[in-house]
Amino acid sequence: MEMKNSHFFYVLRCQDQSFYAGYARDVMRRLEEHNAGVGCKYTRVRRPVELIHAEGFDTRSEAMKAEYAFKQLTRKQKEGYLERSQHYANTILSSI
Repeated sequence: MEMKNSHFFYVLRCQDQSFYAGYARDVMRRLEEHNAGVGCKYTRVRRPVELIHAEGFDTRSEAMKAEYAFKQLTRKQKEGYLERSQHYANTILSSI
């Protein structure tokens, strides 16, 4: 049985102010990889990146569905989503 909230959907703010959304089991390790230029062409040329949002889920499927849904939003909708969920995200970020 998997640990609760062991799958994460996360959002980074890149140096050019664009957003990058992804999935990870270990968000802090993944953030370090992004800033090291490992594993993602998009963020490699937009470093440094800053973790601005993370949501924990019980399953990989749930986390990836949240990532996909976020990616379908317009920039304005993404900003609204991030603003509305800021308190929740701060709670998650402080626990990882």
